[in-house]
Amino acid sequence: MSDSIPMTPESYEKLQQELKQRMRVDRPKVVEDIAEARSHGDLSENAEYDAAKDRQGHVEARIKELNDRIARAEVIDPKKIQSNKIVFGATVTLFDVDNENEVIYQIVGEDEADIKLGKISVTSPVGKALIGHVLDDEVRIRVPSGLKVYEVTDIEYK
Repeated sequence: MSDSIPMTPESYEKLQQELKQRMRVDRPKVVEDIAEARSHGDLSENAEYDAAKDRQGHVEARIKELNDRIARAEVIDPKKIQSNKIVFGATVTLFDVDNENEVIYQIVGEDEADIKLGKISVTSPVGKALIGHVLDDEVRIRVPSGLKVYEVTDIEYK
């Protein structure tokens, strides 16, 4: 895969910090654990060794995944965007026509999406549906619970 992955500067920094943790702390620790388990003798019946090797596989897989995501990162700073359309990084205020209440979402990358914080992925059904719309547009979004109708009441880049 060579597709770029859009992300905010905060998400990029978080991935870099996790990669450092995995390489500088987790990897050496698991190597240490494997060496300790080896010193106990017969590896064929050594549960500690098997567990340490499993952890090593998980750590190495995550390091590989983080390196890939960082290499393909397209860091987009929402503060530098000037657009009247909804694009990646936008903080959008929507009026839910059915429930008659307001919701606020920021459109972010997959790694930082967290609905509890009002952050939705640009690849989610709602995120995809909002992209390209402008102020006062009515947006119809098919979600698992049915059809949602929103009116775009504000678009900010912060």
